Amino acid sequence: MKTKQNRLLIFGAGVIGSTYALRFAQSGFDVTLLARGKRLDALQKNGLRYNDHGEIKQISVKTIEKLEDDDIYDFIFVPVRYDQAESALSAIKNNQSQTIVTLTNTIGYEPWLEIVGDRLLPGFPGAGGDMKEEVLYAQFGSEKHQGTIFGEMNGQTSERVKELAKVLETAGLHYEVQDNIYAFHVSHAALAVVNKHFYTDDGMVDLETARSESSLSKIAADIKQNLRLVEQAGIPVIPPETKSMGEWSEQDIITKYQQMLSNDFIIDVKLGDHAVSQKAEILLLDQKFHEKLSVRR
Repeated sequence: MKTKQNRLLIFGAGVIGSTYALRFAQSGFDVTLLARGKRLDALQKNGLRYNDHGEIKQISVKTIEKLEDDDIYDFIFVPVRYDQAESALSAIKNNQSQTIVTLTNTIGYEPWLEIVGDRLLPGFPGAGGDMKEEVLYAQFGSEKHQGTIFGEMNGQTSERVKELAKVLETAGLHYEVQDNIYAFHVSHAALAVVNKHFYTDDGMVDLETARSESSLSKIAADIKQNLRLVEQAGIPVIPPETKSMGEWSEQDIITKYQQMLSNDFIIDVKLGDHAVSQKAEILLLDQKFHEKLSVRR
């Protein structure tokens, strides 16, 4: 007997949303991508264009501009920036789909729960990259801690968690069901907010400045301080790779970042156009992180 195919909606056609839409479409899923403006026009005219080992290819993906309340999906993925999450969830609020998977940074779920209630399934994307002239240059992580991370807020392995795991397995994607998704999000925010040191008033620092001892010493000091704040608030620092960074010397962290910033893909992720557009997200996340952790101490 043929099983019912999952209907998937990606709410947002930026780098992360387009990367998931691409992989789901390649895997034969019934996937729809919600897009607006120039991005919608480009997708409708040229399909989803992407870089495949130096060759520009394209694939057709269903698109919509607006989500109707009775247009039901098994999973709605919301891969938007932290500063856009409440607006995106408000646009979904009256839709009758039962599971909404947020794939973004955060330091808490209260505002989201007020909007969509227990339909919320928090997660984090296992993909990164950049968009250049409407061509996607992105890739997925190659191990579980760099894969798609998600989990129920109560830590239980629910039926919808199992079903989402099957979807990702079918798409050949690494994933991790996290039994303390809140601790993961706070721990990740502690690292993510240090990217504020790469911003200038009108963009990003250049690569040489980003790799300099003066820039990276600020990042190293902030990483150690932020991870201390998480621990002092009684929140486990996870995964172990993140916890261990808090125990490194500042020089070890500087060396690690210099190695990372020798990789073209990571340079695109941290300093490219997509990173520039994340400035409002990083600054807001930094503010909320310190507000919340200072209160909990």
